[in-house]
Amino acid sequence: MKRIILSALSLLSLSALSLRAASPETPYIPSEEVRRSQQEFAADRFGIFIHWGIYSMFGQGEWYLNYGPRADEYAKAAKGFYPADFDAQEWAKAIKDSGARYICFTSRHHDGFSMWGTKQSDYNIVDATPFKRDVVKELSEACRDNDLKLHLYYSHIDWTRPDYPRGRTGHTPDLDSLHYDWKGYRAFMDRQLTELLTEYGPIRAIWFDGKWDHDQDSVPFDWELSSQYELIHRLQPACLIGNNHHENTFPGENIQIFERDRPGENTAGYSEQDISRLPLETCNTMNGMWGYKIIDQNYKDTPTLVRYLVLTAGKGANLLLNVGPQPNGEIPAAALQRLREMGEWMKLYGETIYSTQGSEFEADWGTSTRLPGRTFVHILTPESTDIFVPSTKKIKEAFVYGDRSKKIKFTRGKDGVTLHLDNIPTEIDYIIELNHD
Repeated sequence: MKRIILSALSLLSLSALSLRAASPETPYIPSEEVRRSQQEFAADRFGIFIHWGIYSMFGQGEWYLNYGPRADEYAKAAKGFYPADFDAQEWAKAIKDSGARYICFTSRHHDGFSMWGTKQSDYNIVDATPFKRDVVKELSEACRDNDLKLHLYYSHIDWTRPDYPRGRTGHTPDLDSLHYDWKGYRAFMDRQLTELLTEYGPIRAIWFDGKWDHDQDSVPFDWELSSQYELIHRLQPACLIGNNHHENTFPGENIQIFERDRPGENTAGYSEQDISRLPLETCNTMNGMWGYKIIDQNYKDTPTLVRYLVLTAGKGANLLLNVGPQPNGEIPAAALQRLREMGEWMKLYGETIYSTQGSEFEADWGTSTRLPGRTFVHILTPESTDIFVPSTKKIKEAFVYGDRSKKIKFTRGKDGVTLHLDNIPTEIDYIIELNHD
């Protein structure tokens, strides 16, 4: 499929047009509903990713099935899955209090287990477990009650269904010799997506993953994304589509995803793609894994997470920060502590993050975010009391954010302004507000 980068200018300049299928003759044009969702999404700047399924019972992360178990033996874990301490309202409240504005939940990961009462397979949390409760439905209601938007992660991969065309992952011994049925599997996915988009209230985004499973095929595998994207937009015209395929964006996608790196960076090896003009999102973990791993207690401290959020906003992107709940349904205590502490920071400084545009420049000491007539200079790692801000804007005044009486001296130069501080800041994020034309 031909790749394109959708210009953000179209969000403002195009008149209201209905969705049309992508083709060389009729290129994809986002609907008015999609454009509104994009603007809302871009203003949120902070969301929480939740990786949770029966893989949590093994305490080895969400990819456990990929590393040797038989699919039929793994599936037996469903009979013992009873997360007695799961409380969607408690999850939503903790996430709301963190300052995040949306949740992205793994409705179905690569292991094929559905976390809602799907009618397309009995391998789901309602039919296959003694828990018998529809987690997606409860979470949807909790998001509504707590004014959070709900996004649903959905894997294109299924390591347990015999009709999934095997790619480079999930070669379980009991399924590798079977014949596959792409047409049947694709119809199954579309029926599941239809359930999610017609029975669970407004879903602001579908977050796809797994296209990369066939990226090394000698003959390119056709995922038929265009027609699947069209189905989603038809069922919920305001629903956004993102795909974690690590490539340039495809027609029909409405947000661009970067895994474990901010846009323009590639330390994890997943982000060689161009930066589109779609709304951007970076997903990353609090510790090392996405799903619950019992020995992974290496949680990033709160200052590190706050700075990562600030730097991501400085790139003009949202941060989707992951938590991996325990098999009993609780979010780990360490993750809850980080959420609380980030929320305390956001109560004081959220205005410098929400609805802002990214920085116009790169700097060793930190970054900036912008609102009309205001630039917030986020000083994160200063090495001097003189902070050079390469901005050509005509600065009227500079002061410590939140206290206009604390003026900051500055001098203008040809290529920007230099802020003169009394001391090298030691705060998590020392913010100076610049007012300008």
